[in-house]
Amino acid sequence: MRLLLKKTTKNQVTLPRALLAKLASTDYFEAEVAGDTLVLRPVKVVEMVDIDKVRDRLRRRRVKADEVEKAVSWARKNK
Repeated sequence: MRLLLKKTTKNQVTLPRALLAKLASTDYFEAEVAGDTLVLRPVKVVEMVDIDKVRDRLRRRRVKADEVEKAVSWARKNK
């Protein structure tokens, strides 16, 4: 699908609903200039976790540091 878009005086471009309907639902895009082409890619933003809450939860469940290291190592191997 090709559409003509106009840049506003504030350097903004509105993406038409018909164009966005063809993509996964997202609020964020990665923008890249490749030569004379502007490329937009949908990006899934992962909400940051409050590390103190995670530590408290692990402490309450009596999870040991070496168990966390083993779990993280396993998860990275099994991506």
